Amino acid sequence: MSSQPTTPLGMAAYRSPSLFQPHRARQALRDANSGKIPPLIGLYLGLSTVATARFVAPMGYDMIWVDWEHSSCGVETMTTMVHEIMFMSEGKTIPFVRYVPTFQYMAFLTDQLLSISFPPHVPFPLPSPAYLNSFTNLVLILLSVPGHDHAAIGYALDAGASVVIPQVETVAQAQHVLSSSKFGTHSRGTRSAPPFRLIPGVTDICHDAKNPLGIHGNLNDAAAVMIQIETLEGIRNLDSILTEVPGIDAVWLGTLDLRVSMNLPGNGGMGGAEPEWLDAVKLYDDIMARHLGVAKAGFALAAMPNFEQMAHGKALVVMAADVMAFMSLMASLQSGREVVKPLENGVKGGVEKKNGVVNGSGNGLVVNGNGKA
Repeated sequence: MSSQPTTPLGMAAYRSPSLFQPHRARQALRDANSGKIPPLIGLYLGLSTVATARFVAPMGYDMIWVDWEHSSCGVETMTTMVHEIMFMSEGKTIPFVRYVPTFQYMAFLTDQLLSISFPPHVPFPLPSPAYLNSFTNLVLILLSVPGHDHAAIGYALDAGASVVIPQVETVAQAQHVLSSSKFGTHSRGTRSAPPFRLIPGVTDICHDAKNPLGIHGNLNDAAAVMIQIETLEGIRNLDSILTEVPGIDAVWLGTLDLRVSMNLPGNGGMGGAEPEWLDAVKLYDDIMARHLGVAKAGFALAAMPNFEQMAHGKALVVMAADVMAFMSLMASLQSGREVVKPLENGVKGGVEKKNGVVNGSGNGLVVNGNGKA
């Protein structure tokens, strides 16, 4: 039986002229969302290692999710994983990166708070000077402000990936995310143009030669931006987000974080029957139904008992995960414990006697039936 992918072209139909550029993932999601192509089938890499990315890349998944948020993966490892997925799949698989969602700033403090400055693109409430000034005995303090780091988004996009942005709750956050992801003021973008990621005339060939912004306009149109809604506040603001922030390509309802944030049992992200949970999911579905041009995405692991229900209506479905595959090894171990029985009588001290022949003696000798070695 052949193990070759059933759709050999895969997302190669949406690859850019160079594999150093991101796929035209935005168009792929639009086509899947409108029914022109089947939903994209994805694989989640929770362990985020180069060897794993290299091994799974040729398997034929439409997309592979590199989890940069919940792993120790650094920028160089993430970049190498993206390139492995692009090149080892021969362009048949789109890499998506969920990136690190934190800022870190240094504030120099003395007995008096002299000054503190933050990048102007940060749209979040920051600690007050009075709070910072309470640390009067410190010379240096690192402030970790939850947010959506401008530079981290650029790292993932520069590598050639599309991006998954976690914990989006407000219009301001969504605007910041889109601004970080796009070039040029026409796209309300503040993304910095990387000068040497692409080689002029070699890897910067445009898919759309008529785009007035050239390669940077092509990159704007290629890489997809998917946001994750993972709190009730995010759901309640979702209609405003999708109305006021055009350019979001897909929305992923993060069921595990949503349940935990609602003080409900996580249930592995598989949902539940609590009235408040059902109300939250219904509100999300109702809002997405008013924005049919934005794709829905989410987990629907093939092993789930409600797999078809979870996959229904989604243009992108993650059906498998490296961590789930490794967890199946525990079932193999249990089966082994049940099948492999204790040795029969005649076994003593690791020596098995069979038909008058003793094998496996402790000194490595094999003794035949007449006692000769």
